[in-house]
Amino acid sequence: MRCVALIVCLLSVTACGPTSPSAVDARFTLAPGQTETIAGASTRVTFVAVTSDSRCPANAFCVVAGEAAVRIDAWTDGRSSTHELRTGSMQPARTGDLTIELVEVAPYPFATTPIDPAAYRVTLRVTR
Repeated sequence: MRCVALIVCLLSVTACGPTSPSAVDARFTLAPGQTETIAGASTRVTFVAVTSDSRCPANAFCVVAGEAAVRIDAWTDGRSSTHELRTGSMQPARTGDLTIELVEVAPYPFATTPIDPAAYRVTLRVTR
């Protein structure tokens, strides 16, 4: 029994440890305030917040799809920049020689359930 408890403790400690940096051209998901380092690129990306979310709720009928806008901060070679990415246009942001794309904003809204700002997650992809 002690062995099982030790294994569970070790697994929980390693699961909460720091993650390795993401590779260029890999997708990664961030919570508000979370930062990801891009391996080999001297770049960090922080998901600041969802600044607006007018996406059509999954349980509603809408004439337009709407969009979500998210704010990210990027640091490349010691310089910082702020970007707004939108699901509607999917226009990427540029920082240094990298492109940051918004892949997904979750959770998807429902008409009767407001989304707690801390519950948002964004999936991003950084490419050269």
